[in-house]
Amino acid sequence: MAQIYLSAPQKSSGKTTLSIGLTRELVRRGLAVQPFKKGPDYIDPLWLTRAAAGRSCLNLDFHTMSRDEIRREFARFLETPAIALIEGNVGLFDSVNLDGAGSNAELAKLLKAPVLLVVDVQGMGRGIAPLLLGYQAFDPELNLTGVVLNRVGGSRHEANLRRVIEQYTDLPVLGAVPRVAEVMIEERHLGLIPSNEASAVEATLEAIRALVAASVDVDGILSIADRFPARTHGPGDTAPAPSRAEQAVRIGLAMDDAFGFYYPGDLAKLEEAGADIVPFSPVADESLPDVHGLILGGGFPECRMSELEANRTMRGSIAAFIADGGPAYAECGGLMYLCERLHWKGRVSRMCGVLAADVAMHARPQGRGYVRLQETEAFPWPAEPDQPSPVCAHEFHHSAIVAPRVDWRYAYRVLRGTGIDGAHDGIIQQNLLASYAHLRDVGSMHWTRRFVNRVRELQ
Repeated sequence: MAQIYLSAPQKSSGKTTLSIGLTRELVRRGLAVQPFKKGPDYIDPLWLTRAAAGRSCLNLDFHTMSRDEIRREFARFLETPAIALIEGNVGLFDSVNLDGAGSNAELAKLLKAPVLLVVDVQGMGRGIAPLLLGYQAFDPELNLTGVVLNRVGGSRHEANLRRVIEQYTDLPVLGAVPRVAEVMIEERHLGLIPSNEASAVEATLEAIRALVAASVDVDGILSIADRFPARTHGPGDTAPAPSRAEQAVRIGLAMDDAFGFYYPGDLAKLEEAGADIVPFSPVADESLPDVHGLILGGGFPECRMSELEANRTMRGSIAAFIADGGPAYAECGGLMYLCERLHWKGRVSRMCGVLAADVAMHARPQGRGYVRLQETEAFPWPAEPDQPSPVCAHEFHHSAIVAPRVDWRYAYRVLRGTGIDGAHDGIIQQNLLASYAHLRDVGSMHWTRRFVNRVRELQ
């Protein structure tokens, strides 16, 4: 199984654009591509999933997963595809740990994947040589196999950079991508616009593919990927296939261009736990479908706040479901939707009114990064034997509750992160759990079956 790991010296170097374009070009050539994304990001995987013709991009994350779990997840999805493409996050060696634990370099070494370095060369000349030499020397165990020059200023700039790299290093240049603003994916406060709400997605993907195909040595990259195949089996890399629970429950899943942040693996585990997933749109549908439980995931409700406010029947349907004791789980954007009113850019829109507080958007992030949470005694879902502690998750939100109520009960104490008020997260109200933390069903928290079991208890 061929594999390639795309990283960069620093964030915003263009690796996402290259990953999307390369994935799309390989699919166009008839290859099956399994994309992976390092870290907890939702948005890049949505684009990579679309680029891979619907093959879900999977997240690999040291914060929520053990090294063995990462290897198992990686191996589990490499039975059929011709190539695994892993997109890194931030910089190749960046880590909060001095020894580099949890970095892209560590993940690439764990997977034994060859690394292609994407370098933003705007304003750069001969200085690219010491940069590349330093990256090669910093960790000799890392398999750094080539470089792609991004945002090249023109043919003379490209020729000079190639001459310098050839003179001072042994790294092959596998592409020189020009600065082309019109193929950039539009960004907003949390990064790229998600592909589930971007207009003309296919046209954007085709423009990126054409740019990469014209400026990158795709055959050279494939040759490197083939020389360093992924290990698809090994001790501890396989797990028994899960069996679906006998008693199914219907779970309504908010899914439209306002709500769409879900991990594909979590959706699969919901079904394995016995959930029949019923998608619905808080923006467009008149009311909830006939369901036993409700999940309102993250997204950008602020960008559709007028439409969400106008859909009074849906807001009333959700409020009534929760008021009647229906089990519900909301994360971030879902939490915002359950508040009284949403404030953004001088506008105020009514939301569901389930939580007696307003929520407001801010220019700067109000919570960002990895979090660690300790479950409180009030946590509403059935516990599991040997449940790890603390719960490892992440948050990334520009919104904050305007005035958290003093009588709210919480599911978590925040050990690291922001949550609702800096000390707590996970508002509990009847059978609702609403938090800023994004959970992932991996080693530290098997939330899907715990939630499904709670829904089943309440039937």
